[in-house]
Amino acid sequence: MNDDLRQVTVDEIPADAKILDVREDYEWEAGHIKGAQHLPLGDVPARYGEVPLDEDVYVICRAGGRSLKATAYLQDAGFDVINVIGGMGAWADAEKPIVSDNGETPRVL
Repeated sequence: MNDDLRQVTVDEIPADAKILDVREDYEWEAGHIKGAQHLPLGDVPARYGEVPLDEDVYVICRAGGRSLKATAYLQDAGFDVINVIGGMGAWADAEKPIVSDNGETPRVL
């Protein structure tokens, strides 16, 4: 792992932050942060051009493993990215709001 990767807890994410969710489609549909951008980890190498450049982007997944990989990849490509420690699990544990795309009660899978 790259030792100079920036990491924050869910409580350190600014209210107006750009958030990149790298979980799979079914996880996103069940529950995600309103306003977040969805880009599954496996699509990052082909679609990284969709990620905002020259502004901080907070990368999140379920528990922190996939977002760490995405953060390392994107940082190497020149992006200003920050890994979110604990991912959506920590977000839910902190009782922060989530929305769903499937009409069901939002939840973290």
